[in-house]
Amino acid sequence: MAVILKNHCLLIIVLFLCCFCPWRQINGYESLFHPKDILPLLPRQVSWPIINSLHSAVDLLPAFMGAASIEGNNTLEWKGACFFKNIAWLELHNKSKSQFGGGTLHIKVSNAHSWTCLDLYIFATPYRVTWDYYFLSREHTLEIKEWKSEAELEYVKNRGVSIFLLQAGMLGTLSAIWNAFPLFVNNGWGEKSNIDFLEKHMGASFEERPQPWVTNLTTDDIHSGDFLAISKIRGTWGAFETLEKWATGSYAGHTAVCLRDAEGKLWVGESGNNNDKGEDVIAILPWDEWWEFELTKDNTNPHIAVLPLHPDLRAKFNETAAWEYARSMAGKSYGYHNLIFSWIDTIDGNYPPPVDAHLVASVMTVWNQIAPEYGSNLWNEALNKRLGTQNLSLPDILVEVEKRGSSFAKLLAIPEQDDWVYSDGKSASCVAFILEMYKEGGLFGEFANSIQVTEFTIRDAYTLNLFENNSSRLPKWCNADDTVKLPFCQIRGKYRMELPGYNSMDLYPHMNERCPSMPPKYYRPQVFTHRAVLEELYNA
Repeated sequence: MAVILKNHCLLIIVLFLCCFCPWRQINGYESLFHPKDILPLLPRQVSWPIINSLHSAVDLLPAFMGAASIEGNNTLEWKGACFFKNIAWLELHNKSKSQFGGGTLHIKVSNAHSWTCLDLYIFATPYRVTWDYYFLSREHTLEIKEWKSEAELEYVKNRGVSIFLLQAGMLGTLSAIWNAFPLFVNNGWGEKSNIDFLEKHMGASFEERPQPWVTNLTTDDIHSGDFLAISKIRGTWGAFETLEKWATGSYAGHTAVCLRDAEGKLWVGESGNNNDKGEDVIAILPWDEWWEFELTKDNTNPHIAVLPLHPDLRAKFNETAAWEYARSMAGKSYGYHNLIFSWIDTIDGNYPPPVDAHLVASVMTVWNQIAPEYGSNLWNEALNKRLGTQNLSLPDILVEVEKRGSSFAKLLAIPEQDDWVYSDGKSASCVAFILEMYKEGGLFGEFANSIQVTEFTIRDAYTLNLFENNSSRLPKWCNADDTVKLPFCQIRGKYRMELPGYNSMDLYPHMNERCPSMPPKYYRPQVFTHRAVLEELYNA
């Protein structure tokens, strides 16, 4: 009873202060507190719903403020989340008497909106990432005793030290961590968190379908080339797919393709199948084995739809060539090398705020320090190919880009090439594997040599005008138990799948090499829907 009274008294006091005490700056002076700063003082059952409504997992992402240059060059100025006036500059010195010397980063913060707030920062070069926070209105310093190499010294001389702000502050960042954690949890809480994220940040809808949620399908109605769109919404893979969907605008996170052999047996080709060693590889599995796993062993609650090829294209599909390609790729590693490059087509038109190329470079730097072998697999080789170099590490790649007078943003936007061969062979993500098979099978026709399928996201694939457009030709079991008749056949899942833009885009040269994709609408400018205009653009 005493605890309840104490909480009630605290709640009344805090609410009184919020309602009657001024918290905005008055005559240039900051107030004692901001309402958001005292939320933790409220009882947890009151404060956390408010805090969570103000922040989401996206608030974990820092925003690039700029680069602090050497003193005497341009001084960096910006507005923080707590301190509204901030300036920074870099001082080079050799206090450590080392080969390359060191430096001091000066950050002067002022004009705080309250006495109880603080700003969290991340500081980065291609060779290091560190962090600090500032609570007091004054000049702060960050000491760098020694640059790691001459290359780092030359980099900071020319480009400075990058500064990132965690815009949600300490409380918001902790709340964001709390919101991000359940995305990876494999239970109902995790599923709800992924759904809430996609609804909030993409505008996705999750309408429940009438039961049964698994279709009693007849495999005789599934043919070679039919596309399988898959969406996982819980667990580790569900979380990664959620982030992939948010970044790319795809409403599915994984894909596979159907193939029939000469005896008529149905198979599934899949890049990203987990083998007995725990490796993600390209595999060709009997349909019954693949479907049994999805029904009984896949704990990510997958939602699956069959996207039947158009009959005219099915008649053109060269199954022999498709099988030859599929067998040549079987057993190879999943296409991690070109995974992120299918998403990034432009300098600044593909990054959901506050993400940009600076943040991507810093995340890569952190990852490179924690697990360098994974960094090499995910991007180092691909970045080297774009530079025309070999075996450069990520820091050396970033320095080399600056030496050439270019930028990392421009490097990321260079289109992937289907004929690039990596250290472990050709690289094909789940969707690139299918589309390359379509190319080999003759479905791309005259555009086969002018389209790089490794530039396609899953959204780019299911919006291609390649699929059945006459609902009367869909199998009888297709959506038979659903009150809404989709233009494709959902065969598993509690929620009705949606694929915006499905089956609407004609092929054109250099397709999906320069396309922006900004959430939540992922608007595609009109110029990227007219083939003649695009041909003129690329031939100019």
